[in-house]
Amino acid sequence: MKLGFVSDSLGALCFDDMLDHAVRLGMSGVEMNAGGWSTAPHLNLAELLGSAQARARFLDAFTSRGLEIASLNANGNPLHPMDRSQADCLVDTIRLAGALGVKTVCTMSGLPAGSPTDEQPNWIVSSWPPETRAMLQYQWEDVLFPFWTGIAALARENGVDRIALELHGNQCVYNVPSMLQLRDAVGPVVGANLDPSHLFWMGADPLAAAEVLGEAVYHVHAKDTLINAPVQALTSLLDSGSLEDLPARSWSYVTLGIGHGAEWWRQFCYRLRMVGYEGWLCIEHEDMMLNSIEGLEKSVAILKDVMPVLPPDFEPQDI
Repeated sequence: MKLGFVSDSLGALCFDDMLDHAVRLGMSGVEMNAGGWSTAPHLNLAELLGSAQARARFLDAFTSRGLEIASLNANGNPLHPMDRSQADCLVDTIRLAGALGVKTVCTMSGLPAGSPTDEQPNWIVSSWPPETRAMLQYQWEDVLFPFWTGIAALARENGVDRIALELHGNQCVYNVPSMLQLRDAVGPVVGANLDPSHLFWMGADPLAAAEVLGEAVYHVHAKDTLINAPVQALTSLLDSGSLEDLPARSWSYVTLGIGHGAEWWRQFCYRLRMVGYEGWLCIEHEDMMLNSIEGLEKSVAILKDVMPVLPPDFEPQDI
């Protein structure tokens, strides 16, 4: 496996300083945010699409430091009923990935409105009242399937082998069954960006998810979640409070090791290897209580201790 981080983890730094920290931390590469919910401070999508020279300079900044581009990231809601720009960002990110020779693009499945006349996305998390079933059918059959059929074709045209969808709340694809449902419909260009942090707060088990997804795991975000049990006991894990008010929340994103210790991350890495995953573990720092560089350093220390790097070489003796 290879270790990296998501570029927005050091979003306050300039491009060169961010890459220099990747080298200092012993990273193999960086996952580059390209837009969507990110301001993409380190990547100018329009400039790179429009200039071969700009792309050459961009690539040289990595290769000259011995780094790789782990993936491009266009996380956002490409199915937003009132904001076409997020879908456009995904399309342009796939085109840029093809031009750069990057084989993986990370994104979200998207979340449409609940009907053709609605103006806001609507996440259905219950099968009652009965209108929710009609809303889900509209979202999947009329919006999600046609959109992703086109995106899968675009990826193939641009030489992008893997679209890694983050299993994320407020998206149509948020758990293992919804991931496999979309993959079955549009083909193997679509797989999972397995981020344990979201599965934790939704009550799922990332170890079981890795086992069932198997070869459909295309990318991994290393991010942790702290469950605040006394608050959860009163509010459940469905929490709409401010992300900045950690004491009042039932869950929060934290630095690796704070929500789940090194032993859990060791088991996670081993489970990934058991299903044949040898790709990237990209740390995504979103801990509001820790300095970003300190948070990355602590996360790197855990992953370097637990993640397998060398290929296995054990063979039973012929006796």
